[in-house]
Amino acid sequence: MNNTPLTQGTEKITISDLNLFYSDFHALKNISIDISMNQVTALIGPSGCGKSTFIRVLNRMNDLIEGCSITGSVMLDGEDIYKSMDVTDLRTRVGMVFQKPNPFPMSIRKNVAYGPRMQGLRNKEELNIIVEESLKKAALWDEVKDRLGKSALSLSGGQQQRLCIARAIAMKPEVILMDEPTSALDPIATKKIEELIEVLKKEYTIVIVTHSMSQAGRISDKTAFFLLGEILEYGRTQKVFEDPDHLETRNYISGRFG
Repeated sequence: MNNTPLTQGTEKITISDLNLFYSDFHALKNISIDISMNQVTALIGPSGCGKSTFIRVLNRMNDLIEGCSITGSVMLDGEDIYKSMDVTDLRTRVGMVFQKPNPFPMSIRKNVAYGPRMQGLRNKEELNIIVEESLKKAALWDEVKDRLGKSALSLSGGQQQRLCIARAIAMKPEVILMDEPTSALDPIATKKIEELIEVLKKEYTIVIVTHSMSQAGRISDKTAFFLLGEILEYGRTQKVFEDPDHLETRNYISGRFG
């Protein structure tokens, strides 16, 4: 594969010659891509091909795994996140939404305010503003504004996932990573999350792992196809889906394997 980064638009994140090892296992191989600002980049590919490992590289969650080592560079606005950036600052700038909604066992209000409070914000009025703005951006405010003191665990699965998005937004990130954020949701809740992503990309750069080809086709501007730890294909979603350069990409998208 050609490891020259593919540039489309203003780059927010630039990955060059990235290799990741879990002890002796070579999990990610020679990855070089640019992720554009205010776009949705979808990561697709069969299970175990490196998608979730890659998305966790972008906010250094793999640091927590014993035996993990990384070579190459990951630049956020021109700064290497592994060499010169404090990991706490990084995770403020790069938020994460996981596959299964994981609200904290506390009130809706406290869930959203948790991050700013941990950063030292104690002014109740300012926290209330952040809570309201974040819930509005997550398209959840109208549904919960009269029960902010209720447990977040009382919400439906789809509402819980939007709450987790609001919790990430409250930290004022620049990038939002989403690891299969709708895989545990019903079709109606999935549609709401997809509509939300379309709105959020106006303010944030979004990277999403998805097993749904139709979802990637609906919401992403660019798509990266992972296979055996490599990015086999990367480009505008329409091009990747309709006229891929590799037979393996065509076979995966058409359902012949994966």
